[in-house]
Amino acid sequence: MADKNQALLHVCIIGSGPAGYYAAENLAVEDHVRVDIIDKLPTPYGLIRGGVAPDHQSIKGVFRRYEKTALGNTIHFIGNLDVGKDVTLAELRGLYDAVVVAVGAPKDRKLWIPGNDKSGVIGSAAFVGWYNSHPDFADLKLDLDITSVAVIGNGNVAVDVARVLAKTPAEMAVSDLAPYAAEVIHNSPLKDIWILGRRGPLEAKFTPKEVGEMGQLENCVALTSGADLPELTEDQMAGLNLAVRKNLIHLQSFAMNKPDQSKKALHIKFYAMPVEILGDDRVTGIRLEKTRVDENAKCIGTGETFEIECQMVIPCIGYQSIPLDGAPFDDRGGKFVNDEGKIENGLYATGWARRGPTGTIGTNRPDGHEIAAKILKGEKPSGKEGRAGLDALIKDRGLEVVTFQDWKKIEAAEEQAASGDIPRVKFHDIKDLIKATKT
Repeated sequence: MADKNQALLHVCIIGSGPAGYYAAENLAVEDHVRVDIIDKLPTPYGLIRGGVAPDHQSIKGVFRRYEKTALGNTIHFIGNLDVGKDVTLAELRGLYDAVVVAVGAPKDRKLWIPGNDKSGVIGSAAFVGWYNSHPDFADLKLDLDITSVAVIGNGNVAVDVARVLAKTPAEMAVSDLAPYAAEVIHNSPLKDIWILGRRGPLEAKFTPKEVGEMGQLENCVALTSGADLPELTEDQMAGLNLAVRKNLIHLQSFAMNKPDQSKKALHIKFYAMPVEILGDDRVTGIRLEKTRVDENAKCIGTGETFEIECQMVIPCIGYQSIPLDGAPFDDRGGKFVNDEGKIENGLYATGWARRGPTGTIGTNRPDGHEIAAKILKGEKPSGKEGRAGLDALIKDRGLEVVTFQDWKKIEAAEEQAASGDIPRVKFHDIKDLIKATKT
């Protein structure tokens, strides 16, 4: 318990994903700190709920750690409050001793090639949000009456997208795939899924677990060309980074596979740089340039091109944060301008908002520790109102916000709506989410 005579340090965190909760967790160790976590959505956990693949329930389970933090007496969740619309950053800075921007990187990096505006091109943030019941993307009307899709990128997001498209209903039975997405995906005549990367297998960013899963699909054969794989001696293989070596072993096994006309085909193609999306108004294919990688891992075009027939292109080439009025933003890096997490006195950034879209969920943990330490060292209680002032502002503006106790009602309703092995049926409409808090 805090000393009754000790002044309170009020901290506001914008964003309730892993980055936000790790920062809150580290701030909460001090009894005199009060933390309010704000989110635009009525639901907490950010990427855990809206970004992690629906068939990766074990990864989603990390939210239990955040829940323990959220249920503490010194931390409060305030959902359905849009910073920049309902309340400004300047207003929050006037109410809190420190404000932490932990909004992640929800916006797609655009694939800047001719044809990128055709019907059938959809960024991975939108596509992943769509199949994860994210309210911002649930209303997308995606036409999957197609036979071939090109997924651009060699990271785990590309692998997730391809895997969700390739899996059978039975394989997705223990998942929280949005029902409307499941209907569209599982009724699609899709036969060919392409994962296309500019560089080679040694430079690929996906992790061995995700690559290995591609070789275990029930109704899809993973294929790659042996010509794209390096010929290495045992000593050279042993000298590789462990994750790269494991990836290469998986890919070598895929190179031994043969196409099966009765199954979907997952083609993993390296050294292929997109240069144009083909078609009139709608995608009919993609033109790629063959590349090579020099000794500095720089991708160099060879001038030789080839084409792949497809009716949809899903670029998985990275994300960027969305600028927030009152905080300097680095458009090129897709993140907020900061010095090791500090934007300026009283204003900080953590997670992808700080670093750009790099690393895994766990990478945010040391970030949270560091930012908390900076705040505890650099900021002192100043007599600002904190939560009391924000509550008054919310009441004055007639805003309907969601508490963590309200969220638990939403969670219970989603779990109750599920059947069989499905862990939950997520509400994807804000009105339905708010309605569930009234039960």
